[in-house]
Amino acid sequence: PPERKRFYQNVSISQGEGGFEINLDHRKLKTPQAKLFTVPSEALAIAVATEWDSQKDTIKFYTMHLTTLCNTALDNPTQRNKMQLIRAAVKFLETDTVCYRVEEPAALAELQKNEWDPVVAWAEKRYNVAIGSSTSILGPNIPASTKETFVSHLASYNMWALQGIEYVITQLKSLILSMGLIDRHITVEKAVLLSRLEEEYQIQRWGSVEWAHDYDLCELCARTAAGTLFVHLCSESSTVKHKLLQD
Repeated sequence: PPERKRFYQNVSISQGEGGFEINLDHRKLKTPQAKLFTVPSEALAIAVATEWDSQKDTIKFYTMHLTTLCNTALDNPTQRNKMQLIRAAVKFLETDTVCYRVEEPAALAELQKNEWDPVVAWAEKRYNVAIGSSTSILGPNIPASTKETFVSHLASYNMWALQGIEYVITQLKSLILSMGLIDRHITVEKAVLLSRLEEEYQIQRWGSVEWAHDYDLCELCARTAAGTLFVHLCSESSTVKHKLLQD
């Protein structure tokens, strides 16, 4: 949506029957589908409130990644169920960035091997699966058992967290890098760098377009960080969540 003039002075959170709500002065925040904006954890509510409070004279919606993710989780505009979200995430394995390798130039092929092989090896050990890589345009042949293992693993997350996981995957174009990030095996900066390995190689060789590459990199880091934070804040145990609501 276009920028909008800031229409509120104060931002606060309050506890309602369904979770934590965001208040803009005396108005309760609503989703694009006019549902009450309610999030499952106090920490997530504080993070969203901070996004709204940090807006200056105009509201720049495109900078409010956590708010956008919450709206998606609440409105579910594509009307997908949990298994559809999981299958969509696992499908990225077939075109995973770190599984597609080049043979030429030799320097880039070596860079991919040195940088991507360790994270693929980590994922294979962490989830007890076979992934591999390929220089074929068809990509590697991912075993069905590997896909089912990831389906089972992702099923342990709730619907909110799954929305965040899919968001991170679409930023990095990689399920493997996303799981490494969410499992705290690699940092946001490392995950983004690995997802842009070929582009960074070309920049080092030919130079960058002044400001454009830096802007793209900062935006990608911001979206990836927000998605990862969203997953972590939505992955609280139901026991903790229930206690918060009871208190």
